[in-house]
Amino acid sequence: MFRITVHYNHPDDPEKFLDHYRSTHAPLAATLPGLRSYGWGATTTFDGSKPEHFLVAVMEWDSRDECAAAFASPEGQAAQADMANFAGAGADVNFHEVVDVEPTGRA
Repeated sequence: MFRITVHYNHPDDPEKFLDHYRSTHAPLAATLPGLRSYGWGATTTFDGSKPEHFLVAVMEWDSRDECAAAFASPEGQAAQADMANFAGAGADVNFHEVVDVEPTGRA
């Protein structure tokens, strides 16, 4: 499994960001070829302090090559181009292979 995690910085207008993300960007991202899973959410903290990032999105493919092909596709190009329409505060994008670990201490 190959995963991309996108950490979006806090925008100047959070409601405008969320409106665009929900109505435009998330539907674009959901069309990426070979996408196995996709989820996103606004971040929070347990103590009520401001989280480091505003929103996090996680996408997974079966392999690195499938992920690369998805972003080279017309759908991938459209999703990447859309970033300029709402992510002016920037984002950190991380790519990694997923290593599954069995939980310990479970009865």
